[in-house]
Amino acid sequence: MGRIETTTVAIAGGGPAGAMLALQLARAGVEVVLLEKHADFLRDFRGDTIHPSTLQVLDELGLAEEFHRIPHRKTRRISVYTDEGIQPFAGLENIPGKYKYVAFVPQWDFLNMITENAKRYPTFKLVMRAEAYDVIREGQAVRGLRYRDAEGEHELRATLTVAADGRDSRIRRMAALVPTDIGAPMDVVWFRVDRGEGDPPDSFLRISSGYMMAAINRESYWQFAYIIPKGAAGELREAGVEAFRDRVRGLLPFLGDRVGQVRAWDDTSVLRVQVNRLRRWHREGLLCIGDAAHAMSPVFGVGINLAVQDAVAAANALAGPLRRGGPVPRSVLARIQRRRMPPTVITQEAQRFVQNQVIKRVFEGDTPPPAVFRLIPRVPLVRDLIPLFVGHGVLPEHVRTPEALTPAPVAQRA
Repeated sequence: MGRIETTTVAIAGGGPAGAMLALQLARAGVEVVLLEKHADFLRDFRGDTIHPSTLQVLDELGLAEEFHRIPHRKTRRISVYTDEGIQPFAGLENIPGKYKYVAFVPQWDFLNMITENAKRYPTFKLVMRAEAYDVIREGQAVRGLRYRDAEGEHELRATLTVAADGRDSRIRRMAALVPTDIGAPMDVVWFRVDRGEGDPPDSFLRISSGYMMAAINRESYWQFAYIIPKGAAGELREAGVEAFRDRVRGLLPFLGDRVGQVRAWDDTSVLRVQVNRLRRWHREGLLCIGDAAHAMSPVFGVGINLAVQDAVAAANALAGPLRRGGPVPRSVLARIQRRRMPPTVITQEAQRFVQNQVIKRVFEGDTPPPAVFRLIPRVPLVRDLIPLFVGHGVLPEHVRTPEALTPAPVAQRA
């Protein structure tokens, strides 16, 4: 064993949940070490929809202006592209709050912004290329993490350990916490194609009998999510990339020869969709948040935002006890789960409804007629609830942690 280090909070995973929690705890004067197994945050085809609820959190942290300087695309309306053309489906113009749009921004830019601001606080430490692979146990309690980097294997002892290492969380598994599978009937094939003049201006959902795609406008290119039945990636590959290009061209004729930019399967990435959640998010000395506590479906694109909301709720509950010293009472960890479990369950049930009543039926050829998408915006309750649910979700959180330390100026940080 190499180094033995100590900190107040050890966080495994530098995704949205881990990075946002680390920032808020450091801001509140709590010593925190964030371990990220990769050398950087640059990974394509990650979820990166920043919804109004997260924009509000950034505003409360004083980061909204900096966020909006990052190149991004604002989407104020959700549209469905059927065989009859594009149908406006739901608009965010009338939802409450300051932010009435979804911002599409590369996740690596978002995470770089969060961690760079966390570095301004002397109680924050980010360790890259550090893979957390086990927990340190004292009886039934978790007292930190074991991790490996280029120099070997080390121990990071902590008052509180947080598993934020994603849907395949190793730390969750080593702590003997097992999620309950809710199920998903689909997987997603991600790929990108250059945008051209005359293309639709906004992101949209394409639905046709047997097929479904989501299209995200990245300004210079389209990022597509081609939705396939669960486990069908092998069958798709066997049919050949040329057959795949033909399907995409048939669904989106405006792409024309640009579909040839998908030259081989290496130009795609398959997301094996999981929807699950833990019955218990914690044990003594350990808390799970984000995908480690609940893997979300891509439906509604709210995964990042649920993770950020978890982090805000956790920071609000933990900052006081951690600053006072001593172990965090399990009652505090249980209170975080009680607060975040209802939004998780309600969101996953809504996702499961769409998966079973829309996506599964599309695979079976039972596609909703275009008239349905024209009718829904005319029903007042549905017209108002869908944008509110997408924009703010269930029980949006607000930053309650004080800024206990003065951050270093940007020039000094650099």
